[in-house]
Parts: sequence; structure tokens; C-alpha cells
Amino acid sequence: MFIAASALAAIIPMTFYLFIIWWVDRYDREPFKLVLKNYLWGALGAVIFAIVWSSLISAFVSVFVKDENNLGNIETILVAPFVEEITKGAFLFLTIRNKKFDNITDGIVYGGAIGLGFGMTENFLYFITYGDTLVNWIMIVIIRTLFSAVMHCVATATLGAFLAYSRFRKPAAKVFYVLAGLFIAMFIHLAWNLSISFEQTTLPGFLFMIFTIAIFISVFAISISGERKIIFIELLDETQSGLIPMEHLHILNSPKRNKFGWVDESIRKLYINAATTLAFRKMQLRNSTGFSRAYYEQDVNHYRDFIRNLLSDSRLKK
Repeated sequence: MFIAASALAAIIPMTFYLFIIWWVDRYDREPFKLVLKNYLWGALGAVIFAIVWSSLISAFVSVFVKDENNLGNIETILVAPFVEEITKGAFLFLTIRNKKFDNITDGIVYGGAIGLGFGMTENFLYFITYGDTLVNWIMIVIIRTLFSAVMHCVATATLGAFLAYSRFRKPAAKVFYVLAGLFIAMFIHLAWNLSISFEQTTLPGFLFMIFTIAIFISVFAISISGERKIIFIELLDETQSGLIPMEHLHILNSPKRNKFGWVDESIRKLYINAATTLAFRKMQLRNSTGFSRAYYEQDVNHYRDFIRNLLSDSRLKK
């Protein structure tokens, strides 16, 4: 019952959360098309693979565990976090190869998008399966919208952040941070599932999720602040070389850059995007080696020339 209402209750909140996460990343906003791909992977691909692998593992475990209650607890507390965090996170290993994936904020955005997509589909399945009465349906919608689906977002965003942090590290450190991120994501998932599996642990479970969400929001805010610092530090050299006017430096890394009047309006958006990309390409160049380094070096020179021509053309028009 409530199929249409369940679909709306699953889709609307998760899409709203997705837009908020994407929008808040104001200084180096990711291509929405790529964010949407990650969201759809969570909603479709990750769910399908999670169902297949969970079924296979559960079938194997059932050979040794005959009690239905114990088997159900094992599936919820151990199998689900292990399988779902791997299937959700798998797509991040493709996304991280994109040149736009360059810092912790990006990992949070893409990982969070996957988690929200997964939570959307899982919510819909729960709503139509367990919402047998209106009261039960409303309670399930509230709890899963505010906590369970957000847990998927936070868990996979955590893996994304660790993946981003590992990107420019040495191979051994890279493996360590990826495994650490996956372990923490699984732990968040396991702790939530454990807490709601037993009546006496429900309250601590809600407190744990509130605490985890608060940490997630704090890390996200710190990461966005870090983007401002990257833009300032990397563009400081460009002002000293005369490429970017000094008065623009404090505007390009602040919300003021979206206001009118500080630069020719016909080039403002192009200028902001080019300067921001230049800043992050310089950071990537400094931390990369081999073929990637050559690519970033070429891109840095390209954006310097682009900005130089852009500002020159703007001055000629005046």
C-alpha cells in the first residue's frame, strides 16, 4: 500500500539532501552530471549488487546458522555493512580518476551522493514492505529519512573523504587510508544497524547517529574552508606575477565573487571558474608524478593563458 506516496517520500527528501550537499560546495562545485551519476549508482547499481552478494553470503551463513533470529541479526549487523559499503564505494574508484576529484570536499560530495541514492531506493523498499498501516508508514518514513538514509550518506562520504585524502599519497599510505576509510564506513553502518536491532540499544543508536552526523557536518564545513585557503594560497603567486590583480585575490576565495561589480560581468563566471581551476591544478601538480604531473603542468599553463587573455580582452572593451 501507499506505493505512490512511498515513491515520493523516498525520492523528494534524498534529492533535496543531494542538492544541498552539491550546493554547499560553493568554491569548487562539482559537475552536477557527475554527482548525479554517483547518485544513480547508489540508487541502482549498488543496490542490485548488494542484494546479489548479500543473498550469496547469507545462503552460505545459513548452512552453519539454523536459527532464523540469529541468522537475521547476522545479516543485518554483519553482512549488510560489509557488502553494502563495498558495493556503494566501488564506484568511487572510477570517480576518483576524474580530474575534478581533487580534495576531501569532493570525496564527501561524491560519496554522499552514492549514499543518498542507496538510501532512497532502500527507503522505498522499506516503505512499501513494512508500512502496512498509516501510523507505521509515517513512523518508518520519519526514522529512515532522518537517520537510516542519512547514515548511508555519512558512511560512504567518509570513504570518499579518505579516498580523496589518499589520492596524492605514496602507494603504501594510499592503501592504508583507503582501508581505514572503508573500515570506518562499515563501522558507522554496523553501529547503526546494531543499535536498531535490539530495543534496549535504540536510544544510544539515535544518539550515536546524531553525534556522527554532527561530526560529518563539521568535517564538511572545515573541508570547504580548506578550499578557500587553497584558492588563496595557490593564487597568491599569480597576483605577485601580475596575472591576477591583488584586489581580486580576496574576492575569488570568498562569497563576494558571486556579486556584481568587481569585474566585467561578461567574464565574471568564466574568470571565477578558470581561477579556481588554476588553483586546484597547481595543488595537484605539486603533489603528482609521472603522466599526471605532465597533464597538470599543461593544464596550469592553459589556464594561465586563458585568464591572461580573458582579462586583457576585458580591459580592451573598456
